[in-house]
Amino acid sequence: MTEQRNSQSRIERDSMGDREISSSVYYGIQTVRATENFPISGIRPLPTYVDACILIKKATAIVNGELGCIPQDISQAIVQAADEVLAGQFREQFVVDVYQAGAGTSHHMNVNEVLANRALEILGDHKGNYKRVSPNDHVNYGQSTNDVIPTAIRIGGLLALSRTLHPALEGAIATLEAKAAEFQDIVRSGRTHMQDAVPVRLGENFRAWAHILTEHQNRIYTASGDLMVLGLGGSAAGTGLNTHPQYRARVISTLAELINSPLQPAPHLMAAMQSMAPFVNVSGALRNLAQDLVKISHDLRLMDSGPKTGLKEIQLPPVQPGSSIMPGKYNPVMAEMTSMVCFQVMGYDSAIALAAQAGQLELNVMMPLIAYNLIHSIEILGNTIAALTQRCIQGITANRERCLAYAESSLALVTALNTHIGYLNAAAIAKESLETGKSLRQIVLEKGLMSEAELAKVLNLEQMSQILPLE
Repeated sequence: MTEQRNSQSRIERDSMGDREISSSVYYGIQTVRATENFPISGIRPLPTYVDACILIKKATAIVNGELGCIPQDISQAIVQAADEVLAGQFREQFVVDVYQAGAGTSHHMNVNEVLANRALEILGDHKGNYKRVSPNDHVNYGQSTNDVIPTAIRIGGLLALSRTLHPALEGAIATLEAKAAEFQDIVRSGRTHMQDAVPVRLGENFRAWAHILTEHQNRIYTASGDLMVLGLGGSAAGTGLNTHPQYRARVISTLAELINSPLQPAPHLMAAMQSMAPFVNVSGALRNLAQDLVKISHDLRLMDSGPKTGLKEIQLPPVQPGSSIMPGKYNPVMAEMTSMVCFQVMGYDSAIALAAQAGQLELNVMMPLIAYNLIHSIEILGNTIAALTQRCIQGITANRERCLAYAESSLALVTALNTHIGYLNAAAIAKESLETGKSLRQIVLEKGLMSEAELAKVLNLEQMSQILPLE
């Protein structure tokens, strides 16, 4: 209920009393109370999460209008208001801190109020006239925070994956495969335990990373299947109270068309409302990806270390000066940034796991934390992988001479002699080479353990570093 005080403000009323609200804003009294209660972080809802909520409201308005649950003109006005938000308008009106009332009621009402007030304008009425268009009775008809927010987390996750992470992974995999082909003929010394190991192909290092990311993408695709099963229609406690008998199936079908994804109703609405397992599953897949991304970013830093006192087998493209005091210094900043983002994702995963187990009875009230952490993890991982690919991996060059020099001088070449002279003889030769500075080849020939022709064949770096195909 509302009354206009003057052109600058209006009075809105709820069950707790009256509040004066600026006429310029589209949110209402419950949002104002939330902003006063939760001045916590200054972090507002993620745009993708807002999109997810607005898409749900659009689908519900369409279906409730078709079913005659709300007047058709109000249904159309809500849909138009939703489309305007999805097109980028009114984004500054979603103002509730991500750390807020349990279950996400504050953000949910922020969405309901913005759509109701914009719908009122579309209908030629003034903001706050909730007798005409109500945030609760019209925008939220047949819904509850309890089924809308877990659905919004699912939709937000799917949107974030399709918009950011999957395209970024596909770009990274393609770039790594291209680099693998470019570097396939370059032999370098492998290293295990940070010590010299048998020779490997530089190209295979990049191909291995591409394969690792491909497997992670497949795991994420599998985990995200859980996000397509929706409890929307469960209403307050999973019973479907105050919903039309056809609403549940029709609203999920409509929402599936809006996001072009094969959504389906949850087989048990209470279960879909209570369990946060789908989000834990996806977050775990993200954490798994983050852990390997840290490994890859650290490998890039090690292989580029130097330029005079490190490995310097590859050159990462310099993208900015690296020191405020040391001239000419360039640091592997894209790889460093990647690790930091991955550490944050791992932290978010731990918080999601804690929040997921903190539900009681018919509801998990920690959903706002899960929503922010999950969607943000997806988006910062996607943005990071895209930046790493474009600003680092694409421009990597190889130091062929340095790679070959390390490979030729590695004592681990003696491994190839095992089957010809035995492990103990090979170990003795490696020890003597290290102590005397003589080459492995020279010592073997001096001891008469193999002929020069045999050695040339066995100590062939090209052959040693070739990965054997599966038979």
